[in-house]
Amino acid sequence: MREADLVVIGGGPAGLCAAISASESGAKVLVIERNKVLGGQLVKQTHMFFGSEKQYASDRGIDIAEMLLNKLDCFNNVEILTETTVVGMYEDGVISVLHKEDVYYKIKPKAVVVSTGAFEKALAFPNNDLPGIYGAGAVQTLMNVHGVKPGDKVLMVGAGNIGLIVSYQLIQAGVEVAAILDAAPRIGGYLVHASKIRRMGVPILTSYTVKEAIGKDCVEKAIVSQVDEKFWPIAGTEKEFDVDVICISVGLTPLNELLSMRGCQMKYVPQLSGFVPIRDENYETTVEYVFAAGDATGVEEASAAMVEGYLAGLCAASKIGCTPDDFDERKSDYVKQLNDLRSGPVGKHILTGIEQIVI
Repeated sequence: MREADLVVIGGGPAGLCAAISASESGAKVLVIERNKVLGGQLVKQTHMFFGSEKQYASDRGIDIAEMLLNKLDCFNNVEILTETTVVGMYEDGVISVLHKEDVYYKIKPKAVVVSTGAFEKALAFPNNDLPGIYGAGAVQTLMNVHGVKPGDKVLMVGAGNIGLIVSYQLIQAGVEVAAILDAAPRIGGYLVHASKIRRMGVPILTSYTVKEAIGKDCVEKAIVSQVDEKFWPIAGTEKEFDVDVICISVGLTPLNELLSMRGCQMKYVPQLSGFVPIRDENYETTVEYVFAAGDATGVEEASAAMVEGYLAGLCAASKIGCTPDDFDERKSDYVKQLNDLRSGPVGKHILTGIEQIVI
């Protein structure tokens, strides 16, 4: 059994910032990440961020990841375990981990920050298991991490920010985007992203969805159709696209099974995209010494996840006795940053959800 002060589960935007904040407060931090590298979604993001200077506005996700890692390197009280998966959180506070698929051991931390992120939603239609059908995250990984084109001609399903941004990245990589679909009657992403895509000649079809994928060994065609206000297909509105890739970008769901396993009280909140943990103003869950931040607590932009991580790391460190002299000042600043990020229409939608889980 290994002991630890503060364990951060997940090395994405929220986890990295939680580790930085807690380390600055004087806590000894152990970061556990299942992938080979830290950064989470940031290492796939080549677009520039919005927000303020504190949220790295005008910097690209891949550069932000490097900046955060450089900050972590400045501390000698941080240990990082990569290629390590947390497979269990138990009622006695013990965490079980699996390292590189063959080394299993247990850790007993004083406190935990769970920042496991989110996973992509799927879309059901005939032949949706054909090779050539990817989630947007997989397409970003292929292109932006490994430098591999997923195909030559893509149909993007989903006109939220991720769908629009990945479409632009595909075009930058020399891949043709035949069209972007969205079952909703309006585009869900920011107008600035949609306008950029339209200027490049890509049609965006709202109130449309995939009816069927066609192909023998891989995707060869996609049949799409218009939908009514109840999202039922409208006969006679079918369109056919000759594509070798269908990219699904229909949203994310919080990845928080570990929190449920630990016994944290959960609640289904549509505005936050699924089941999320009940938390107090310090981001501590209903289980003492267990904190949560980022998309695991409700899907939002990476900018908000980073600020939540800073806040959760600060409060978790304080919980185990590492309270910095400027605790109140730092906490107030993080809260203000979050309020500023959530000041628009989308943010107000998020706040409506958060109001349902704060105790």
